[in-house]
Amino acid sequence: MRWAIVFLLFPMSAVADPTLECIDAGSQVEIGSCVSDMETRVNAAIDSSYSLALGAARELDDVTGRAVATPALEASQNAWTAYRDAQCEAVGASFGGGSGTGIAITACRVDLGRARVDELLRYAN
Repeated sequence: MRWAIVFLLFPMSAVADPTLECIDAGSQVEIGSCVSDMETRVNAAIDSSYSLALGAARELDDVTGRAVATPALEASQNAWTAYRDAQCEAVGASFGGGSGTGIAITACRVDLGRARVDELLRYAN
C-alpha cells in the first residue's frame, strides 16, 4: 500500500523512461518516431521555460542594478546543453552501435530535458 501512495505522489515523468512511454508504439521504428516526437515537445518546453527564466533574470538584474543573473543563466544554459549532448552521446556509445542507439540517445535527451524544464521553471518563479 505504501508503494502505491509513493507512486501516486511522484509525477510520471520522474519515474518513466521515455522508451517505456512509447512501448505500445510497436516496432523499433515506431518507438523511435514516438520518442523523437517527445523530444520535439520537450525542446519546445525547454525554450519556453528558458524564456521565462531569462525574463526573471533580466527583471532581477534591472531591480538590483547589476548584470549578474542574466549572464549566469545564459552560461548555465550553455553548460547544460553541452552536458546533455555529451551525456547522451555516452549513453549511445554504451549501445556499441546497436540498432537501439538512436532511441537511447533521444530518450536520454528527453529525460534530461524534462529535468531542465523543472529547473528553469524554479528559476522563473
